[in-house]
Amino acid sequence: MTFIAYAKCSTCQKAKKWLEEQGFSFTTRPIQSDPPTAEEIDSWQQKSGLPLKKFFNTSGALYRDGKVKDLLPSLDRREQLELLASSGMMVKRPILLTGDTVLLGFKEKEWAEALAQK
Repeated sequence: MTFIAYAKCSTCQKAKKWLEEQGFSFTTRPIQSDPPTAEEIDSWQQKSGLPLKKFFNTSGALYRDGKVKDLLPSLDRREQLELLASSGMMVKRPILLTGDTVLLGFKEKEWAEALAQK
């Protein structure tokens, strides 16, 4: 399992603590210093089945200050992927990768159900 997170993010901290309490083994990838590439995000989005817009960190300053909400409708898929890859802080977190499963954001019930088979 790969846990992609921002150390100062309280949701990421909760998710990490939960994973540890459940006894899961994982490697942590810091999203700020090792941001995902456009290709990675494209792959994760396809595996997750979530709309690409769900991968944007809508509560982040970069998203708000850049008026990304207004910009997104005018961007094609490739441009959206490049925008996400431009900064780890643009991407919603945490992200948990395990096999073909991609979990985005932390919702304990969803993660528990998704990881029950792992």
